[in-house]
Amino acid sequence: MKVLVINAGSSSLKYQLIDMDNEAILAKGNCERIGIDKSSITHNANGKKYVTETPISNHTEAFMMVKDALTKGEGAVIADLSEISAIGHRVVQGGALFKQSVIVDKSVVDGIESLNPLAPLHNPAHIQGINAALDVFGKDVPEVVVFDTAFHSTMPEEAYIFAVPYEFYEKYQIRRYGFHGTSHRYVTARCLELLGRSGNPEGTKIISCHLGNGSSITAVKDGKVIDTSMGLTPLDGFMMGTRSGSLDPSVVTYIAEKEGLTPSEMDNLLNKKSGMLGISGVSSDDRDIGAAAEAGNERAILAHKMLEYQIKKFVGGYAASLNGCDAIIFTAGIGENQTAHREAVCEGLSYLGVKLDKEKNAAAKGIEMEISTPDSQVKVYVIPTNEEIVIARDTKKLVEELAK
Repeated sequence: MKVLVINAGSSSLKYQLIDMDNEAILAKGNCERIGIDKSSITHNANGKKYVTETPISNHTEAFMMVKDALTKGEGAVIADLSEISAIGHRVVQGGALFKQSVIVDKSVVDGIESLNPLAPLHNPAHIQGINAALDVFGKDVPEVVVFDTAFHSTMPEEAYIFAVPYEFYEKYQIRRYGFHGTSHRYVTARCLELLGRSGNPEGTKIISCHLGNGSSITAVKDGKVIDTSMGLTPLDGFMMGTRSGSLDPSVVTYIAEKEGLTPSEMDNLLNKKSGMLGISGVSSDDRDIGAAAEAGNERAILAHKMLEYQIKKFVGGYAASLNGCDAIIFTAGIGENQTAHREAVCEGLSYLGVKLDKEKNAAAKGIEMEISTPDSQVKVYVIPTNEEIVIARDTKKLVEELAK
């Protein structure tokens, strides 16, 4: 079975074609700047990279280009679209409606659309992707949606309810949902395998740190989420590339009043101008900030100190919530590659019995590796994430069940 995995954004469409017989990636790429000038498609297949700048008006046109890239020319990996058995979509916000992956039908699309207010930038784009796939592939190719929020649906009320009047939870579903769930799900499942507990997660306590331009930390007990750092939106938690993370709500109203900002302008400031960018004044990219810090830029140094401090606070808090910790996972762009951050965080967790092997930590860049010492009371792993294979596996499972 070949599964096409789709991650549709408002102006982008990322894709991977995966052969589920051996879980090999046949091709992957990205349609960028959809509906904007200078749009293009980047297609990686057969060991080569193909970049074509071409107008892409909408997601249906993007899907047509993906179809052509997969079936025509030097980058072709299949002879015909009929070789694609199913399409799996990533959807950011499933709210309380969707606690697991589902096959797409009208009620599912309506449900995703009803959650647009909770994810106004993401869910409408996902619906565009779903409808565009239907336009190009037709009704005979089943589509599956996998929700970022689903893995977090096991959180207890005391973890997901905010301390605002309860009526707002009842009226508007204001609560903690969490994100990066597909990534946390993949790496914690892999961690359980490494611990020899994949078939028996009861009693295990794992803290998963997804660290990238967007970051979140999740506490997993008995294989199920009990808490996560992102909240109603991905803005909550600790500082990220451009997001502020948690702060005193009065900071929001105070700045808005002093600067005369509207709610949407304030939202833009907190989501796109804060975090590492806002503190460093250099960049939202951790690599750029690292270079500036090495050159002595004091604000860049401060940004890194703040990031490492806040990660330690969340890990420590989740160790308390779990009443212990068996393993800590570092994943995503920063988590998998930035050795200095991992070292700084782990050095601040010695009270938990964490002992880092510095040589292994230095060697673990983008590869799976245990980076704690043999006598560390808590195992520490670098586990590269793979959200696409989770989506493909769920898609394959649901489509096979549908065929029974």
